[in-house]
Amino acid sequence: MTETEWILLGVALACVLVAGFVTTIESALQSFSKSRAEAHLKLGARGADKLVQVMQDPAPTLNTSLFLRMVFEISAIALVAVVVFGRFDALWEHLLYTIAPMTIVSFVLLGVAARTLGRQHADFIALRTVGFIGALTTVVGPIPQILIVLGNLITPGKGFTDGPFNSEAELRELVDIAEASDLIEAGERRMIHQVFELGDTIVKEVMVPRTEMVWIEADKTLRQGLSLALRSGYSRIPVIGTDVDDVLGILYLKDLIRRSYDNPTAQSSETVESLMRPPTFCPDSKPVDALLKEMQLTRSHVVIVVDEFGGTAGLATIEDILEEIVGEIVDEYDEEIPPHVQLADGRFRVSSRLPVDELGELFGLRVDDEDVDTVLGLMAKELNKIPIPGSVIEWEGIELVAERASGRRHAIQTVVAGLIDESADSDTAVDATVELAATSASESGRRRLEVRSPATPSKEDA
Repeated sequence: MTETEWILLGVALACVLVAGFVTTIESALQSFSKSRAEAHLKLGARGADKLVQVMQDPAPTLNTSLFLRMVFEISAIALVAVVVFGRFDALWEHLLYTIAPMTIVSFVLLGVAARTLGRQHADFIALRTVGFIGALTTVVGPIPQILIVLGNLITPGKGFTDGPFNSEAELRELVDIAEASDLIEAGERRMIHQVFELGDTIVKEVMVPRTEMVWIEADKTLRQGLSLALRSGYSRIPVIGTDVDDVLGILYLKDLIRRSYDNPTAQSSETVESLMRPPTFCPDSKPVDALLKEMQLTRSHVVIVVDEFGGTAGLATIEDILEEIVGEIVDEYDEEIPPHVQLADGRFRVSSRLPVDELGELFGLRVDDEDVDTVLGLMAKELNKIPIPGSVIEWEGIELVAERASGRRHAIQTVVAGLIDESADSDTAVDATVELAATSASESGRRRLEVRSPATPSKEDA
């Protein structure tokens, strides 16, 4: 080999090392966060102030590091190609001796080693190199930004101002990888995904609908308001004027108790209108994450949801929003439903949330479904619609009858399950089971009606 070829290979090696160094910095910054940088700033770490500034808007710095890595990596490949083209004549030799070694070098040194090193020593590398990469961003930064604009121009649809390199999808993938590596639990992964989806969810999807609200008229006495609060179990009740579309305020149980304690005669002489607080309204199309921030700032626990025509669509509480992240929240006043209770003739009353495999175990069967996990999900899949009390399906030799609906959304809570007796009259068996479900549903309805006083039209709160 000539001296020139050795020089070209040496420069190519230097380009690979520089590309690896930039990749290490990029990996370290990607694994960093604003709160982590602020923690180093509180400890007085050197370079922490610049790192906090970068973490405020990391996209320009990451785009610069990506651009520099690609420049040096491609330069190394081109230099190796020049040497190979000068030493060999056949086309297959040009391709083989250029692509094979550079693919190995790029994958091992840049793809694995550099990124692993950056994540293993993220604190040290980020703090020591943030000044260097910040200076490069100032000098070279406009170039990748111009290229991003060019890429957005030639790409159909709306592009990304900061480029598509650091997306929510990539972060979701990291969360899935973390669960697969046993770094986080499955429940934690689901919760993180729910946080992402919160921005795509509107209030209409989580609110308590108008038909399930508990409300009280403004001219009712404090005693009637206190009675409704105690019987319904709600501590915040909307106060209406002429109808439900005319919400005047929110009655708080704490205010009722305080006023009744200070002046016992006020229970019969004052109306709830004198104690109600101003209501907070929001459109039903508002994103849930924006509503949560607003409720935190205004210290509101309940908002009245208004539809596009200005009427009352329902109400939303902080609990409704949090349940979108952490799942159903059950307090000491909510009725606890056992997983399963054995009935006569070998049937079971099971919770709608009972896992499908546990349902099979009750009858000594090994069953499962790849699409759904719970009994309610199974019924919805088989019926292709939301089950209502009395809905019946037959699956894997088991007959399921939706029984009782309750809660804010009248969701099915219990299901009657039993083995299908082929020798018996199937119509008679179904009728008996449906009759049992209907009886239970009617009893549940009577319990709800007993709570609602004719003098106080009921409908909900927070």
